[in-house]
Amino acid sequence: MSEQPYPTLFSPCELGGVPLRNRLAHASIVTRFVKDGEATEALLNYYRSRARGGTGLIVTEPIAMTAWNRVPTRLRAWDDGALDSLQRCADVVENEGTRLLGQVQDSGRGRHAVGRNDGAVGASALPDDLSWTVPRVLSVDDIRRMIDDWADGCRRLKAAGFSGVEISAGHGHLFHQFLSPWSNRREDAYGGDLEGRTRFLRELVEAIRAACGRPFIIGLKLPGDDGVPGSIDLAGAHAISARLAQEADRFDYWTWAWGAHANSLYRHLPDAHGERHPYLDAIRELRQAAPAMASGAIGYLTDPNECETALSDGTADLVFLGRPLITDPAFGRKAESGREASIRYCVSCNTCWRTIIEGTRLECDNNPRVGSADEDDWQPVQVRRPRHVVVVGGGIAGLEAAHTAARRGHRVTLVGASEEPGGKTRLHAELPGGENLSSIYDYQYLAGRRAGVDYRLGEAATADSVLALAPDAVLLATGATAAPPAWVPAEYLEIGAVPDARAMARDMLGRSGREPGRVVLFDQDHTEMTYALAELLTARFEAVSIVTPRERIASDVSLINRQGIYQRLYARGVQLVTSCTPRDLDALEEAALDVVNVYSGAVTRLPDVVAVTYATSRVPDNVLAAPLAAAGIEVIPIGDCRAPRTVLAATREGYEVALAL
Repeated sequence: MSEQPYPTLFSPCELGGVPLRNRLAHASIVTRFVKDGEATEALLNYYRSRARGGTGLIVTEPIAMTAWNRVPTRLRAWDDGALDSLQRCADVVENEGTRLLGQVQDSGRGRHAVGRNDGAVGASALPDDLSWTVPRVLSVDDIRRMIDDWADGCRRLKAAGFSGVEISAGHGHLFHQFLSPWSNRREDAYGGDLEGRTRFLRELVEAIRAACGRPFIIGLKLPGDDGVPGSIDLAGAHAISARLAQEADRFDYWTWAWGAHANSLYRHLPDAHGERHPYLDAIRELRQAAPAMASGAIGYLTDPNECETALSDGTADLVFLGRPLITDPAFGRKAESGREASIRYCVSCNTCWRTIIEGTRLECDNNPRVGSADEDDWQPVQVRRPRHVVVVGGGIAGLEAAHTAARRGHRVTLVGASEEPGGKTRLHAELPGGENLSSIYDYQYLAGRRAGVDYRLGEAATADSVLALAPDAVLLATGATAAPPAWVPAEYLEIGAVPDARAMARDMLGRSGREPGRVVLFDQDHTEMTYALAELLTARFEAVSIVTPRERIASDVSLINRQGIYQRLYARGVQLVTSCTPRDLDALEEAALDVVNVYSGAVTRLPDVVAVTYATSRVPDNVLAAPLAAAGIEVIPIGDCRAPRTVLAATREGYEVALAL
């Protein structure tokens, strides 16, 4: 019998008198699977799959418990009528041997959706650093009523079968706002010095413990460095932790979160543009305020090796994963059994964050089945009449379709022009911050190998070569090409003098050193890959300008990622020229480019221009569709070949089309 590869991660432990089968915890994630305060099948599926998948502890999304927070998209726990719904949540988790904690949270004045929150409450009448929402100030009576409401709600959770709660006092939420001297300017017992600013949280912990007794887990998520000037830095986080440590007998674990509802929001979910697991050193220091208290590691941990290290080097006693357990609910079971190669890894792209803030439900670029039944151990229904399915194109839409169709029992041949799988996503993975994207096509390719897909890479498909394979159906996944802007003369395109962004990226990846002069990137795309190229260009050219007709850059990127993009580009000295478009290329003869404001018509000249490239809307490469259809073959365009789309849409469409075959 082989030795357990991650002995600490999968060792049992105990919190607050409650046994845990392992130390893998699911951090709180909003799903948008709650309807009218009740658990839906999608929510139950989501929790059940992650419990079955080997997670030892699951923290729910925030639960509505107070008179101020009766949000229909949050589980309801403000009265006894909620017990049935709460019990169903507890049953699907606890019956699998996993502990379920409900999260106690109120956003207060914090808001990262568009607009302001007219119903916000807070510590002081000061604007939120991000949305500029000014809250109604909570009175002392309000605070005490909220504490009573939360204590009653936690009592209901215990009655429903929950093993405990986690109080979210970081991320810029209400308790964080009380802890921070920047947002708490009160002069009563709940403000002023550290004693006053921690009072709300301390009294809440005391009330919950009195209502729920033991065994019942109470965890704290506290602010680390929130990145807001005058607020809580690491020294402030140490002071808060030291004060709370004086009452460490009342709670059972703690962890720390970074960022706030401010320009530092992006620090909440670090991505591949920075170092891996960037907060572990600070967490190791912060826990020294009460070393015996169980602590949690959190922040850009995506691999079981990283989890094991954080547990074995003294940093933490639990590891909290959010995004990786969205991507693969069976992360734990696969890691414990030594099947790391079959884990569908998180790419830390934060699409999940965007879908719950700007969309309708939790989704994932690398998991098209989030919230589906049996998500943790899904095996597709086998087809009764297998067909020969030819997939033309080796990008992520084609790869997803290929392995899904093959797993259903179809005979699948994939023909791709490139020697390696991945398409444009593979190119993006070679650019700054894109490395994790390789996890998408690596998983798809290997899943296809296991399912018997016949890969024919390095072959440029023609209508005749596809027909020679005698397909029953063709999935056309041949991608799309950037449309040249009207201001680029045809002769420039013919000689490659003004390349599109992908061609420029390939060229720059093959070079080293930094050239004098300015490169201008025309941005009519507004997606992540464009700004990854811009970062690469700063390493190759003395100056970089981004010109866009829109009033800002990165409009098609989530707020949390857009902040990171702005931070990196400004730090590298990139010039952002908004609401403008190039007029023509005549000034290039003078090593300049004239751009015109789309509203006023005013012309600005950019000097020292040595290169121009463009990232524009793409046109599907679907020339094979007509001749194949004319030959009587069923042809289904997918991915960019159907219409240019996101990574999320491409993987989902490849999956859904393959299911329908």
